[in-house]
Amino acid sequence: MEGESLCNTLHTKIEIKPPGQEPAPPSPSPSVLHNPESDNQVEGKLPFFKSRYRQRASDTWLISLLVILHLMTFITTTLVNYFSIPSVFFQPLSENPLLGPSASTLDKVGALRRAFLAQNPLNWRFFLCPWLHAGLIHFAFNISCTIFIGIHLERDYGPLRIGVIYLLSAFSGSLICSLFVRNNPVVTSSGALFGLLGTMLSGLIRNWKVYSSKCAALAALFTVMVLNFLLGLLPYIDNFANIGAFISGLLLGFVLLLTPQVRQMSKNKAGLFEYGGNRAKSTVKLKQKLEVDRLILRSISLVLFVILLSGCLVAVFLGIDANHYCGWCRFVDCIPYKRWSCNDGPKTCEIMKNKLEMTLTCLYNGNTRVFPFTNVSQDRMNDLCAMIC
Repeated sequence: MEGESLCNTLHTKIEIKPPGQEPAPPSPSPSVLHNPESDNQVEGKLPFFKSRYRQRASDTWLISLLVILHLMTFITTTLVNYFSIPSVFFQPLSENPLLGPSASTLDKVGALRRAFLAQNPLNWRFFLCPWLHAGLIHFAFNISCTIFIGIHLERDYGPLRIGVIYLLSAFSGSLICSLFVRNNPVVTSSGALFGLLGTMLSGLIRNWKVYSSKCAALAALFTVMVLNFLLGLLPYIDNFANIGAFISGLLLGFVLLLTPQVRQMSKNKAGLFEYGGNRAKSTVKLKQKLEVDRLILRSISLVLFVILLSGCLVAVFLGIDANHYCGWCRFVDCIPYKRWSCNDGPKTCEIMKNKLEMTLTCLYNGNTRVFPFTNVSQDRMNDLCAMIC
């Protein structure tokens, strides 16, 4: 009986395979799988500009909406210029170096000018001016940078907080612009972009230990900021709006972006934190990160922003012109060059006409120019006079 039991036991352990069929190799343990990207990443840190580790791409609806609104406003401005000056969508570079509309067209669609503020210190132009662009070059550069920066911010922190920062920083930039604006029309659409740049800097500072490739992120930030600031040295773009919006975005970033948004992430991630496959450990560390958020930083930033916003509102209502206290400030906004004029003096011209041409002579500097037409509106006459003065 014992022999039969032993034979049965041995018989049950024998597995017969068909000829030619080899057993499948055992699957490797997840712990020994090699990730080719793991060699280039620091454990527990996340590159700032790697969107595949972030939320879904569909979470960028806010930036898409803002781009559409800017595009509609730019098309409207171009059409207004076309009907004001028939058969001309963009003025020549000698008149608008950014390949855009005339000064009178910018006045019609909502640009800021000292004369308009004297009539009504706080009006609808403060809300429309942040959506205007000085020309095609300005529009293309500004929108490209907004998409590049805004998409990453929106995916990290959500559309609500980024939308609030975008609008408040744009409005603050327009208020600060009004304190330094002169008698040349300016637009402030770049201010909202600088608000996003300030927000990006606050996010990097606040989550400094979370991100890898911080130097690359800072290099991208300052490159975009410097190039847009240099663009603001051309006519019709206001750099004071850029400076004010950047400060506002930085302060609002410290107020609103202390906690990274945590939504649908892979099982080994929590927000911007990455700790291998231990989800419980990452959750604990995220909670510890949220617990050490300094309330004093948020409070100070909020107080400073409120002081900045309320102070600018009071100054606008009082009609303060900061140029009276800062003679060199005009060079921050526009650099004089032979191809354009930054002159803020009186623009009065002597007009001489015949059947074929019109001659304008600027009474301020004596410049004279002959134009091969005579039938122009008064607004267009002012544009031409400003161009030669």
